[in-house]
Amino acid sequence: MSKILTTQLSGLLQRITQNEEDAIEETARLLAQAAIGEGNVYFACFGEMQVVEFNAFQAVEPFSKLAAWSSDTNLTESDRVCIFTRSAHDEEALALAQKLNNRFIPFAAVASEVANAENPLADLAYTYISTRVRGGLLPNDLGQRIVVPHTIAGLFVYEAVKIAYDEMLGFDDEEL
Repeated sequence: MSKILTTQLSGLLQRITQNEEDAIEETARLLAQAAIGEGNVYFACFGEMQVVEFNAFQAVEPFSKLAAWSSDTNLTESDRVCIFTRSAHDEEALALAQKLNNRFIPFAAVASEVANAENPLADLAYTYISTRVRGGLLPNDLGQRIVVPHTIAGLFVYEAVKIAYDEMLGFDDEEL
């Protein structure tokens, strides 16, 4: 079963890379605007995607210029936010997106659904990345699909954005 899981995860990560490469680059550029200017970068992570923020702060290579976000954070037009959520229909994520949009604070969003007319989060965000998670990867004995890898896909997107972001800010391995 682990070989099938490996194959399925590899396919998912390849789909993200092939379909979201430009969006990843645009998101890194958007976040770098705050890091270069006078703003802060915030990750607003909902549900199990909170692991992305934890990793961004606690990893061996933390995300540079990242500030902790909470619903009480006072954001300015110089700040940039990246929303990580399992679904583009998450009520908390959509409420934050609407608030940011109303205040003209540019933000990125990462969720499983592809960007289309039925995706309210993609419609509000300046940049949008789909994790391409459509459901479980593996069938079980009951015919159900199991292993829904939202966090794995979210962390992959985070690392891809971080690589591009660090390159834009001129960081190299010796500085980190």
